[in-house]
Amino acid sequence: MKHSGGLVYSTEGGRMCPVCRRPQTQCVCKSQQAAQSLGDGKVRVTRETGGRGGKAVTVVRGLPLDAAALTQLGKQLKAACGTGGTVKDGVIEVQGDQAEKVLALLLAQGYAAKRAGG
Repeated sequence: MKHSGGLVYSTEGGRMCPVCRRPQTQCVCKSQQAAQSLGDGKVRVTRETGGRGGKAVTVVRGLPLDAAALTQLGKQLKAACGTGGTVKDGVIEVQGDQAEKVLALLLAQGYAAKRAGG
């Protein structure tokens, strides 16, 4: 059994964050994660097949949105394309080769998106 060690609870600060090891009221992990999830502002739409058994997936990277807004935009894109997909690690993935449709939808919403890759 692997023991990660570290303080889980303190009578001084209450529950402790397992990552930064600070009291949860003073945790800096969530603010760092929110800052990382915001994209670099260069919205890129690509089509990828690597690691997916040859299936094409349209990937949107670099959106300057927080996690909640990114999830909402992902829902809109999936509904407009009539396919499934996911939002994870600041990236929207839409099933199928939907790059042109996704690009048009992003441009219509005012994002400075461009097609990247082949």
